[in-house]
Amino acid sequence: MARRGLSLLSLLPILLALTGCGYALVDYPERDEAIAIAVQTFENESYEPGYEIVVADALRREVARRGAMRLVNDAGAAEILLRGRVADIATSGRSFSSVVSTLEFAVGVSLDLELIRPGTEIGIDRRALRARESYLASADIEVERKNREEALRKIAVMLATRIHDLIWEVAPP
Repeated sequence: MARRGLSLLSLLPILLALTGCGYALVDYPERDEAIAIAVQTFENESYEPGYEIVVADALRREVARRGAMRLVNDAGAAEILLRGRVADIATSGRSFSSVVSTLEFAVGVSLDLELIRPGTEIGIDRRALRARESYLASADIEVERKNREEALRKIAVMLATRIHDLIWEVAPP
């Protein structure tokens, strides 16, 4: 009995910290049916071939994972239409050494989105549509390419999460 009280007592600071930091579970309002959304594959204006597919796939996965919206293929049947473009992907050196020129790179992605409800275009905060991620440089070009690809995938997931939250904020049911 004393051990059980001690273990509950040791969890108390953690529970207090979590509740004090503003963390809460997301509670989507109950509806008979989830919001129908169509995510069109983006246009790609960057020099990264196929990245528009990576971003659209991450968005579709996020919609399916959260369950607040229902993914539809037909734009005409959707309550919300999401389309856009990969505007820019830029890579730059982030940290340097006198022995090896670049130790770490940063890659940044900028998106432009249109969020459309029938007859109305909804504004989106453009600052939320940019993200950066660092990755390690390597003497092996294949390792460095793989590191960059992984950083770009992380950015796509990060942006998909932000976009889902933005849609829920600006276009609630």
